[in-house]
Amino acid sequence: MSTRIAFLKGHGTENDFVIVPDPENTVDLSPAAVAALCDRRAGIGGDGVLHVVRSAAHPEARAMAAEAEWFMDYRNGDGSVAEMCGNGVRVFARYLQHAGHVTEGDLAIATRGGVKTVHLAKDGDVTVGMGRARLPEGDVTVSVGERSWPARNVNMGNPHAVAFVDDLSDAGTLYSAPPFSPASAYPDGVNVEFVVDCGPRHVAMRVHERGSGETRSCGTGACAVAVAAARREGADPAVTGSPVTYTVDLPGGTLVITERPDGEIEMTGPAVIVAEGEIDAEWLENAVR
Repeated sequence: MSTRIAFLKGHGTENDFVIVPDPENTVDLSPAAVAALCDRRAGIGGDGVLHVVRSAAHPEARAMAAEAEWFMDYRNGDGSVAEMCGNGVRVFARYLQHAGHVTEGDLAIATRGGVKTVHLAKDGDVTVGMGRARLPEGDVTVSVGERSWPARNVNMGNPHAVAFVDDLSDAGTLYSAPPFSPASAYPDGVNVEFVVDCGPRHVAMRVHERGSGETRSCGTGACAVAVAAARREGADPAVTGSPVTYTVDLPGGTLVITERPDGEIEMTGPAVIVAEGEIDAEWLENAVR
C-alpha cells in the first residue's frame, strides 16, 4: 500500500460517498478499512465507498470490460459488498467527468448488478439506466415496534421492501433494520422504504439501507418505490403501453424516476463532488487493527 491514498468526497441527493480512485486495483479495501473510512467521527465519513477500478483490472468485472471501461466496486458503510447503488452510479459518473476520463454525454459503467448506461447532461443532472425491476412473488411484511405493514417485494439488482404508510414518522428512528417476514424473502437482508403520497405521481420516502442504516437518499430505493406505486395505482407501463414518471422526494433531495413499457427504468438527479485529498495509509492500517 502506498504512503498516501487519493480520495474524493461526493454525494447524490445527500447520499454521500468516499471515492477511492484505483484504476489498477492495487488498494486493499478490506471490510474493516471501508468501515473506518466511512466512520463519521474517526474517519472521512460516508454512506459507502466508491472504489473506482478499470473493469479489466478487477476479477468481478473483467467479463464486462468490453462494454464498460470502468467498474464501480461499491461497498456499504459497514464494509459489506453491495450489488448496486443508484446514487453511487451518478456520483461515480461525476467523478469520471471530474477526473477527465469522460465528457458530457453517454457512457457505460460496470457494476455487480450489470452494466449501467449513464448520461451526463449539460445542466448537471445525471440520468442512469437502472435496468428492469423484478417483482418476486409472495407476501412480505415489515414492522416498526408493534406496528406492521404489507410491503411490495421489488428487486432492482438489490432487494427492497416498499411499505406505504400514513406518515413518514411511522418509520420510527430507523437506527436499526426494520424486522420483516418471512425471513426467507430476504436471506441476505433488505433495503426497506416507507412511503407516503404527496400528489399525482408524487411520493416521499424514508429508507433504511442494508448495511448503512437510514440514509438521506437511495437511488435503487426510489426506483423500487416508483415501481411499487405504479403497480398499486394500476399504471404498469407494460400493461398500459405508456411510460410512467414519478417524482420521489427523499430527505436529501428529489429524484425523477421513469419506467418505460419495455420495463427499462431511468433515474435522473444531481451528483456533486465536494472535496478531494489524501488518506494516510499508516492511519488506515492502524484503524483496521
